[in-house]
Amino acid sequence: MKVYLDNAATTRLDSRVLVKMRPYLNEKYGNASSIHNLGQEAFLDLQSAKERVAKILGGEAESVIFTSGATESNNLIIKGVAQANQAKGNKIIVSNIEHPCVRESANELARLGFKVEFISANQEGIITSAALEKLIDKETILVSIMTVNNEIGTIQDITSLAKVAHKFGAYFHTDAVQAIPYLKIDIKKMGIDLLSISAHKFNGPKGVGAAYISRGIKIKPLIVGGGQENGLRSGTYNLPGIMGLVYALELAYKERSEYIKKVKTLRDYLWQSIKKNIPNVQVNGSMAKRVPANLNVMFGSIEGEAILMDLSFKGICVSTGSACSATDLRASYVLKAIGLDKNNLNSNIRFSLGRYNTKNEIDYTVKCLKDTVKRLRSFSPIK
Repeated sequence: MKVYLDNAATTRLDSRVLVKMRPYLNEKYGNASSIHNLGQEAFLDLQSAKERVAKILGGEAESVIFTSGATESNNLIIKGVAQANQAKGNKIIVSNIEHPCVRESANELARLGFKVEFISANQEGIITSAALEKLIDKETILVSIMTVNNEIGTIQDITSLAKVAHKFGAYFHTDAVQAIPYLKIDIKKMGIDLLSISAHKFNGPKGVGAAYISRGIKIKPLIVGGGQENGLRSGTYNLPGIMGLVYALELAYKERSEYIKKVKTLRDYLWQSIKKNIPNVQVNGSMAKRVPANLNVMFGSIEGEAILMDLSFKGICVSTGSACSATDLRASYVLKAIGLDKNNLNSNIRFSLGRYNTKNEIDYTVKCLKDTVKRLRSFSPIK
């Protein structure tokens, strides 16, 4: 049996989304920047796509900028806002459990002379407003805190955090990649100034995402050239990908209630089955403030990489953390940040469920996992 439990890394493209994308590959192939009929038809579809995204996210169409994905969106927003607003201050605040593209963007700003502060999550993986209040000041240009953590699935109180940022005159950005469709995002009501999403996290195509940049915010472009997206993101529009993103986003929220019920039931069943069959396990991060598709488990006395490889040979795909650091075997900085004992930092597996998982797959996974853990522990030097 083949089982895919790494949906936080990427999801399978919904076949209905592929159907919507196909015409833009071989029929409606005009360049949306061209002024002839085929190009203008593409441009109108592009504008419609922005309106549809804005409607779902509670924002304005003119603030939606299409990118190659959230990594580009995060780089554009963090570096672009900081560099365009230096007259306002020189301080940037990000959480210590952010995705690597946010952390590295902040580190790059630090090398350019900006003051970068990393706000610490508590043991449940939560960033509190009180912690932000201690770090922020009038020199702060931007606060960036992800809506949902990619490794442990914990949910932040974005509305409260944005209020703190605004009280000190700072812009608030959130990487909302892992939040869709688990949370209902309302950009205006939540006080979000800047936001990033990526289509392949919600059964859309890879290589396309969006940056939401509220009107009036000065930002230095990351990619220059032909001046598309009002000069904020040059390059030929990836219209097949954009239309795939839009339709996947619409499906995600249209089918949200049923989907959440399904993945929560399977996630809870997986955890109960693991606890029943395998000793010395614990969940990393809050179970109460967590998206229903995520389960990050510590298996004492053995290496997570060994579990991952053994399960892979049995047809089961899981992860030890961020997909962006798959070639880096260093301990997870997220798990370190929430206080996991150093002896257990490399003993963790992230299970992330999705639209196509079944109970039979969970049963097979637990059966294999039980055998894998028992065998690995039998010769582990750590007891």
